[in-house]
Amino acid sequence: MRTIVILISGRGSNMQAIIRAAQNEKWPVKIAAVISNRADASGLRHAAEQGIPAIVVPHKDYTTRDAFDSALQSRIDEFAPDLLVLAGFMRVLTPRFVAHYAGRMLNIHPSLLPSFTGLATHRQALAAGVKIHGATVHFVTADLDHGPIVSQTSVSVLPDDTEETLAARVLEQEHIIYPQAIRSFIEGRLSLVDGVACIATDKVEPSADSINGLLK
Repeated sequence: MRTIVILISGRGSNMQAIIRAAQNEKWPVKIAAVISNRADASGLRHAAEQGIPAIVVPHKDYTTRDAFDSALQSRIDEFAPDLLVLAGFMRVLTPRFVAHYAGRMLNIHPSLLPSFTGLATHRQALAAGVKIHGATVHFVTADLDHGPIVSQTSVSVLPDDTEETLAARVLEQEHIIYPQAIRSFIEGRLSLVDGVACIATDKVEPSADSINGLLK
């Protein structure tokens, strides 16, 4: 059985989708904790209702990003997770923190990377006039929103779309592909080969070499 820790900053809708999929599909996984940098993150309440430890590490309590990341890492490592899942965690992580979890930290970004990195992705998409938008699951690296891509999903951009309507349709798809990607990792089917994310059809245990491919 694998262990995961989920990081959130708000309502944690992707976190809820992950928990629901893990329960309904009976994943061989323990969701050891949900951690937020904000005490008012409503997703913490949902985690607690599911019997999952809900922990706050307030970023405002630390004067530097390094100090916060060090404290956050200490709390995460208490649970010795096989996988760290970012689910709407609105903090830019330091290279040292990212390196510590290299090959075992996933994020979902609301665009078809490498397009529209950073914030306000739906506004960026509408301003660019693209006809297809979507979301990307990727391994986290020190380059913001540029890690190896695990999976992507797309939606059509409609003529009358607003940021809100487009975001809602993308989010529905996020709730599908993110649990799928995490399940692939948990089952040993997702690995890194020479810095490229690969998903095998059959369950296999990832080798040390494949995990270390991200570091090459």
